[in-house]
Formats: sequence, structure tokens, C-alpha cells
Amino acid sequence: MAARPTFRQADLVRAIRASRKGGLEIARTEIDPDGRIILFHAAAAADAPHASPFDAWKASRNAG
Repeated sequence: MAARPTFRQADLVRAIRASRKGGLEIARTEIDPDGRIILFHAAAAADAPHASPFDAWKASRNAG
């Protein structure tokens, strides 16, 4: 008897749709043998959030 996969394609599709709806571009996906789905997102350096509120404030002061 063949082993049944611990994930379904529908689960993967839901995860991908949710990521795209959140504005994230998917660079790679992995599925572990235990069924865990891992999505790796491609983030541009300009879109990366600042490390702290202070860094965001400092960046806004130097922007203009």
C-alpha cells in the first residue's frame, strides 16, 4: 500500500494565494517529508522594513 501524502495540493495552493494576496512574491517552495509547506519570499532591499521605529524616523528625516 502506498503512503498517503501528509499534505494536499489544495493546502499548497491556499498558502501561495495568501502570500500573493499579501503582496509577497514567492521565490521558492519546499515541502518537508512530514508535510510542512515552506514558502521562501523574494523581497527587494528597498521594500524591506526598517529594523526599528527609530530607523524609520531617521530615514524619513534624511529623505528630503
